[in-house]
Amino acid sequence: METFGTIIVSIVPLVFIIRMNEELKNILKKVKDLYFRYGIKSVTMDDVSRELGISKKTLYQYVVDKNDLVVKVVDLELDESCCSLDTLFSDKINAIEQLFDAHKYVHQMMKDYSPVSDYDLKKYYPDIFRKLHKVRRERMYEVMLTNLRKGKNEGLYREELNEDILAKLHVSRIENAFDSELFTTEEKTSMKVFYEFFIYHIRGIANENGIKLLEEKLKNKEHNLYYNQQ
Repeated sequence: METFGTIIVSIVPLVFIIRMNEELKNILKKVKDLYFRYGIKSVTMDDVSRELGISKKTLYQYVVDKNDLVVKVVDLELDESCCSLDTLFSDKINAIEQLFDAHKYVHQMMKDYSPVSDYDLKKYYPDIFRKLHKVRRERMYEVMLTNLRKGKNEGLYREELNEDILAKLHVSRIENAFDSELFTTEEKTSMKVFYEFFIYHIRGIANENGIKLLEEKLKNKEHNLYYNQQ
């Protein structure tokens, strides 16, 4: 039978681990901001410890080296984006409303996009870069597939559409559009470009009921206020 003392002894390491994880998360968030502002290659471990106000000895309690730090920052980014997508694509709203919320989320992501950190990741950490884009692609495909099925079940999307093909097509459009030199840097983060892209997508998949709901959404004052402010 466990005594109070043995319970306390078993709880203490768990509390320590939780505290360590929270401290690591705070460190990674600050490092992520540094990478986004200055790129990955130019930010040294000395820079990190100085900017965070901690010693390198303390920093190395959380990570093995810079490569490990980059891996952990990317893992945090993936974890946060997956949690955000799960929240966006809840069952509390209909499929078309989901896409409007997703539109705002993706637009904010592009506004925060750092070309220099993305370039550094691709050039100096190619394995991590491939992992990041693979996970993002797979997650985007999953949520789009779920949305297409939800829209059909709600009677808002065309019954005859092929969910698998359209989900892959949508992911491909997003990736290719913003990897292309066709759009300027300003256009890639422009709300107008995203707006036209998503409205085009919805009109292509919606049936008569879906188009009616879309038109009502476009006339909504709160909706128009948000887009006019961007």
